[in-house]
Formats: sequence, structure tokens, C-alpha cells
Amino acid sequence: MKFDYLIVGAGFSGSVMAERISSILGKRVLIVEQRNHIAGNAYDYFDENGVLVHKFGPHIFHTNSKKVWDYLSTYTEWTPYYHKVLGMLDGEMVPIPFNLNSLNQLFPSTSTKAIEDALLDQYKIGEKITIQQLQNNKNKQLKALADYIYEKVFHGYTVKQWGLKPEDLDPSVTGRVPVIISRDNRYFQDKYQAMPKHGYTEMFKRMLHSPNIKVLLNTDYKEVIADVHYKKLIFTGPIDLYFDYKFGPLPYRSLRFEFEFHNKEEFQETGQINYPNEYDFTRITEFKKLTHQKNILGTTIAREYPEAFKIGINDPYYPVPKKEHRDKYLLYETEAQKIKDKVIFAGRLAEYKYYNMDQIVARALHLFDKEINREKDN
Repeated sequence: MKFDYLIVGAGFSGSVMAERISSILGKRVLIVEQRNHIAGNAYDYFDENGVLVHKFGPHIFHTNSKKVWDYLSTYTEWTPYYHKVLGMLDGEMVPIPFNLNSLNQLFPSTSTKAIEDALLDQYKIGEKITIQQLQNNKNKQLKALADYIYEKVFHGYTVKQWGLKPEDLDPSVTGRVPVIISRDNRYFQDKYQAMPKHGYTEMFKRMLHSPNIKVLLNTDYKEVIADVHYKKLIFTGPIDLYFDYKFGPLPYRSLRFEFEFHNKEEFQETGQINYPNEYDFTRITEFKKLTHQKNILGTTIAREYPEAFKIGINDPYYPVPKKEHRDKYLLYETEAQKIKDKVIFAGRLAEYKYYNMDQIVARALHLFDKEINREKDN
């Protein structure tokens, strides 16, 4: 088999780059995917009850990038969707991230006015602040609020999600779920928020629909690489796997999902409810509330259980953000630099970095322009 590019992985990174190489350069691409489907962790499908579910947990598309939005809009129509998350705190379902509505719902009215005034005195309406910023505030009321939010919102959820306390992780982790000085209950405030009208998998199918692109599923790239003639490799899997764990395995977190069908119109109030302190799972997702799917009797939910990644047992989902892990990754990145003329490493696992979906797309478009498209004149 002869191809211009061999791409390992059919998720966002691999698929976007394959589409660009095919559409812009007219070159042939082989994508090798070890799973039995395209779309990576964004893969969705209709279950036996006709409900469109996300196999690997809820994927909510949001971005401020018009470039990313316009690019994906070539391959899908959109259904507007504003994600709203509730968290079980002290027996109450309150908005997450924590905001002024959460404050007023949980605290007695005799104290909320003073706390709210203190927040508005020091921060702007709509401002997003990290729990660390609030904890370092000299105002005693705000410091007490920060301690409450840390205990009730961040600590338990983080320990379940990462197997570590918040203070043992990179500050970017808690920064991903800020305290918001507003009454906006949306989980995201991005300009573009929507779900692919016909699902993520259909979007990927359209993206990869080209005579220049061939996809091999259920295939370990190591089993076929010797038989494929190609000019350059794009690798989107775990970078430590590529180098045969030369410096030891990089730590990742994995996830396990329990799906349930319920013969009723709805299961819960919102598409996602978090349980920071109760149970072993972190959240419950009700998929019909994400997709606005109509005319289906019953509803499907998924409980999400984080767990340690074990090679050969489960799949890596998230790089664990700690300095010593990043230092180990840099050893692999140094090796990657030695072969950059032959191999491009792209994506969350290959770059050992947490990317949102829009960030992965932006990164893939950037790598195409910087590393591949410039080669057409060479």
C-alpha cells in the first residue's frame, strides 16, 4: 500500500489533518485506528432504544474561535445548546460552576448580601476567578466562602477525578472550573455553543469522505506499518507508547461508564449533574437533554467512574497534570524532536496536554499550516 501520509488515530487530530491533506494538497492518506470506529472519544451512536449517546462521556462543543467554528460547519449543521450543570451540595442541586445564584441558594439571606457585596467590590461582573485567588483574598468573608467552595465543590470531585488532591495537581486543573461573578448559569460562556445536528460520528464521516482517504479500523498500526509505504507519519496516540515506554509510562486517568435506559420522559433536571462528595461516580449525564432528541420513548443516562489507567486494561483519557509528569513527557518530546522530519506528534495523548475539542481542532489546523502545507512547494 502506498500513501503520502500514514495517520495513527481517527479522532479530531488525525481526522482534521487527514481532511486538510486530502482537500488542500490532494495527497493520499491512510488512517489506522485501533478501535472499531472513527471520531475518537467524541464517538456517538444510537443505542438499542434509539437514543443518541456519547460512548465516552458528554462532549459539549463550545468555542470562541470563528475559524474553528467555520471549519467544522463545513461538515455539520448545528443544534444550539447551552450546557447547564447542577451539583449536589449539602442536599441542594445548585449551579456549577459556583456563581451568585449558587451563593444565594446555599447561604442564608442574612449573610449572602454582605458576601455578594464583598465579591462585587473586588471583582467585576462576569469575571472568572480561580479558587486559589479567592482563598488568597484578605477579606475574611471571601476567605470563608473560598474554603466552603473548596471543600464542597473542588476537593471531593478532584480526588475522584484524578486520584489526587487539588493542591497536588497543576493549578490549571482547578482553573478549569472557576468561580463566576455573575448569575449566568451556563457552564460555558463561549460565543459559539452547539451540538452537531446529526451527531459527532456523522460529522467525522463527512470529514473523511474522500477518495484520497482510506481508514483501517480494529488495527494496531504496528501490525501494518511494515507493509505501508508512506512519506510521513502523523501520530496521535500516547507518545510514551510510540517510544516503547523508553523513559517509563506516563500517568493517565481513565474512565468507566455505566449506561442505563429508563422508561420515562426524563431522568434528571439537566443534561449533567455532578456529585462532588456522594457516591463513587463523578456525574450523571442524560443524553437526550444534550442532543434535544425528540420522539423517543424513554431516556438513557450514563454514570461516570474515573479510574487509574492500566496499560492493556483500559484506555487513557487525561494526562495527569503534575510537574514531575510534565518533566517525564519532556524527555519523550526531546526524542520526538530528533525525528520531527519523519513524524508529527499531535493531540492530547501525543502532546501530553489537556485540550478541549475546539483546541484540538485549532491545533490540528495550525500543525497542517505550519508543518505540512508549507511542504507543498518543496
